[in-house]
Amino acid sequence: MTTTKAAALNDKAWARWTALALLALAMFCSYIFMDILSPIKNLLQETRGWDSLAFGTMQGSETFLNVFIFFLIFAGIILDKMGVRFTALLSGAVMLVGATINWYALTDSFCNPANSLYRWFNDNLNYIPVFDELGVSPFYKGMPASAKFSAIGFMIFGCGVEMAGITVSRGIVKWFKGREMALAMGSEMALARLGVATCMIFSPLFANLGGDISVSRSVAFGVILLMIALIMFVVYFFMDRTLDRQTGAEEEKDDPFKISDLGKILSSSGFWLVALLCVLYYSAIFPFQKYAVNMLQCNIHFTAPDSGFWASDSATVIQYVIMLVVAAAAFASNFQKNKTAKTGLMALAIVALVIYCYMGYMCQSAAAMFAVFPLLAVGITPILGHYVDYKGKAASMLVFGSLLLILCHLTFAFVLPQFKDTPAVSVTIAYVTILVLGASFSLVPAALWPSVPKLVDSKIIGSAYALIFWIQNIGLWLFPLLIGKVLDNTNPDVAQGLADGTLSAEEAAVSYNYTAPLVMLACLGVAALVLGLVLKVVDRKKGLGLEKPNITEPASVGEAEMAAAEE
Repeated sequence: MTTTKAAALNDKAWARWTALALLALAMFCSYIFMDILSPIKNLLQETRGWDSLAFGTMQGSETFLNVFIFFLIFAGIILDKMGVRFTALLSGAVMLVGATINWYALTDSFCNPANSLYRWFNDNLNYIPVFDELGVSPFYKGMPASAKFSAIGFMIFGCGVEMAGITVSRGIVKWFKGREMALAMGSEMALARLGVATCMIFSPLFANLGGDISVSRSVAFGVILLMIALIMFVVYFFMDRTLDRQTGAEEEKDDPFKISDLGKILSSSGFWLVALLCVLYYSAIFPFQKYAVNMLQCNIHFTAPDSGFWASDSATVIQYVIMLVVAAAAFASNFQKNKTAKTGLMALAIVALVIYCYMGYMCQSAAAMFAVFPLLAVGITPILGHYVDYKGKAASMLVFGSLLLILCHLTFAFVLPQFKDTPAVSVTIAYVTILVLGASFSLVPAALWPSVPKLVDSKIIGSAYALIFWIQNIGLWLFPLLIGKVLDNTNPDVAQGLADGTLSAEEAAVSYNYTAPLVMLACLGVAALVLGLVLKVVDRKKGLGLEKPNITEPASVGEAEMAAAEE
């Protein structure tokens, strides 16, 4: 008598894709909050007195606890001991707590000098023993009280979002193992990156809602989204528990991070090259995102419309819908086997992108302009991943990505300012450069991350990724702070203008010269280029296989038939 095994929940396409949607939407919301203040840096200076140093110090605080208190390592241990479900709920709650603190720090209620908590932050945290001596303190004397309190909230949020990142990856593996895992990973990444674009469009909208400027309103929007993210994790909790009950298996857990693994990992020259490439890439892009909108405001002469359709909230919402059409059509075109359908979707994406860019120009919005950053990446990431899977050339793609990175930052530094008074030309240059920078960023997940398993033993791959994430977080903490310091030190006329009254806070916020910080970021690209070339040499000498495809086909039909017969 033959018994048929009942299908588990992850055997059903609708169920596993629903689980992915829950996880991806949670990360989408977290990515929005991660950059919620980036497009309103000028408003923070106008309304809360944050100069570039205060802004950079606060933004860098996101990864402070992960780097210096090693919370990233603890998050891995929690995931190993407690499993995906518990860690997902914990990460959602931690993100929400941190975001709520961040919101309250920017409210008028907190920023009232009569508030005792405001006075405490204003008078304290001006000196942190040990950290001040090492020059890595998350606070400094003279830092606005709202920035200090906001930094504490962002630190807590940073712990939650990093924990959520590793948890979501593990959850996807659990539901899609042996199925469409690459497509699932790519889809989750694409949706998460759209969070950046969403933030760029809606954060200024909420901050300026009704003509009354309130930066806390933008953060409140992010807090509400994180509440939704927590709900997504709760629903996922019950789905995942049902899956385990059906399969009768205990929840799969990652191998713990072991100190004994460090020797094996750190002895690999290939690992170090890839880890350093990772931190250089991410340090040249993620910190830049936090200043990109203000950089555009300082290098392009914007004349915002006073009234009419282009000044309305309706234009912003319509532009966002068009952006979603661009992303959806470009992403879907990668999976069309029918040539006509593929061409049609690509044509739709291109036409919608042109319309989006035109609307951004008419709205005279720097935030809406930078929102195109992830759009090209959403369209080409699957193409690049497929190429590396079947053709290889991962190290070569990293070299090419470094060249694009250098070119883009130097264009922002030296070419864009030359056309400041020619809006049509400067906007066109900005759009093209932002799109190319987004394409460069696509090379990292497509080429770099899949290379790590080729460099270390499979038994310690979890430890290797944990160490890379920790190294990456060092750059994400350091460079927002450095950019802020460089901006203030190379623009003393801005501080002087504020002091003597020749510049209003609004004028000062858009008067920075970004040449020095952009050159610094271009230097990161140069360093990445050198390391990429060295990696190619090491790969050739040691046979690491970085230039080889990830998927190897049988040499002949006969071999394939033999393999099938043996199975």
